[in-house]
Amino acid sequence: LYSSFIPPLVYAMMGSSRDLAVGTVAVASLLTASMLGNVVNANENPKLYLHLAFTATFVAGVFQASLGLLRLGFIVDFLSHATIIGFMAGAATVVIMQQLKGILGLNHFTHSTDLVSVMRSVFTQTHQWRWESAVLGFGFLFFLLTTRYFSKRKPKYFWVSAMALLTSVILGSLLVYLTHAEKHGVQVIGNLKKELNPLSFTDLVFVSPYLTTAIKTGIITGVIALAEGIAVGRSFAMFKNYHIDGNKEMIAFGTMNIVGSCTSCYLTTGPFSRSAVNYNAGCKTAVSNIVMALAVMVTLLLLTPLFHYTPLVVLSSIIISAMLGLLDYEAAIHLWTVDKFDFIVCMSAYAGVVFASVEIGLVIAVAISVLRLLLFVARPKTFILGNIPNSMIYRNVEQYLNTSSVPGVLILEIDAPIYYANSGYLRERIARWVDDEEDKLKSSGETSLQYVILNMGAVGTIDTSGISMLEEVKKVMDRRGLKLVMANPGAEVMKKLNKAKFIEKIGQEWIHLTVGEAVEACDFMLHTCSPGPLKEDSEAYNKV
Repeated sequence: LYSSFIPPLVYAMMGSSRDLAVGTVAVASLLTASMLGNVVNANENPKLYLHLAFTATFVAGVFQASLGLLRLGFIVDFLSHATIIGFMAGAATVVIMQQLKGILGLNHFTHSTDLVSVMRSVFTQTHQWRWESAVLGFGFLFFLLTTRYFSKRKPKYFWVSAMALLTSVILGSLLVYLTHAEKHGVQVIGNLKKELNPLSFTDLVFVSPYLTTAIKTGIITGVIALAEGIAVGRSFAMFKNYHIDGNKEMIAFGTMNIVGSCTSCYLTTGPFSRSAVNYNAGCKTAVSNIVMALAVMVTLLLLTPLFHYTPLVVLSSIIISAMLGLLDYEAAIHLWTVDKFDFIVCMSAYAGVVFASVEIGLVIAVAISVLRLLLFVARPKTFILGNIPNSMIYRNVEQYLNTSSVPGVLILEIDAPIYYANSGYLRERIARWVDDEEDKLKSSGETSLQYVILNMGAVGTIDTSGISMLEEVKKVMDRRGLKLVMANPGAEVMKKLNKAKFIEKIGQEWIHLTVGEAVEACDFMLHTCSPGPLKEDSEAYNKV
């Protein structure tokens, strides 16, 4: 409740999204509980646990605001779409398993979040299961899922599923109050203070050994909250055709979490569920956050005694209902259909979260995503271009089967920037393409290879290792009696090649604007000039 009062007011003044509804999210809550719970037991030392939560929120806010001020928002993009799908589904599964404590009415439950530990904790306490609690929980869960299904089928009745949550709390509270179910094993919330957010600035913990935990928790939860909040904001901005400033959003999120940590709030962002209700209700500006905050203020000042009899099992049902919506199996199937590697990233994140821990699942998914990025950089695509009949257009021969080759000319395209990480690979690939082409021409008895054209249109930049690679390729081509030609190099590439004096070595006349012009020049030389110098024998080339 505290976290739904102050942060929305801050975001309303600083945020750029008109539809985002600020509040706590399950994934950040789970991350915070999991990482802090490894250091401090919330039941044994609740005060320290609470202070660490505030400190982690403060660290997250500083981190988020710093990213925005330094315009480093691209860091969040390392959490790919596939990673987020798997991570969210895994986190949702873990949260659902944790709610079995409330559904079954258990007093003692494991602090671990992995599947094996939770199942062991559940099935070793079968004698403590409360059938009253289970019946109540599954009954309300069925009601919530039914209303959600109805609202999805009839979008104009979106308010039905939204009101079902409040209805469940009211009905559950009345049922417990009238039947005195709390005396029969049904756990209730109990007393809640009637007050606004107390100040918590003096509660922040900046001493070892807890500071390290707070920093680690704050950074990880801060990144996840940023990724979700900005993704949700951009989604709704796309629907309404307006733009949100990513860096401004980071500063807004950071500020509201810094202020929140000083006013008894823990990490907040823009949850999808609240924002969806906001959007469907027809909100036009961020003032909707102010209205929400005022409603929460009234609740804190006047209505908290009404929650005394609210059964925890109803809250567990609400949480399970919300988490089931994050198990996006259709998105996983789509990933499998479109890109198998993305599916592997998704399932790695899911398995890591469910069978190990939230942190391990996140690390595995990010590591695999970064590995894929490195593979893209280190192993760029190179392919042969052929001429589309009756045109000056040259395309990939594997994609366009009706293309024809140019006698005596091999046209290669490099489909990536040339860095130190891929220069060695590209050198080997170019040599292999040349070898394969010469072998093919010898076996067919066609015109021998004379020119190798490199289409540099997709090479956005090049470093010194890449320039050295081109120099080596030119030397090899010269020894083999072949001429290296370049087509369509970009401005930055030309600038660096000129500074390295590579253009002088290759000759200005062998750099052309398009592949078509390069082919015409080579074809003209083939028909008007004598063939190039004799090639060295294979032994000499192998020595090179």
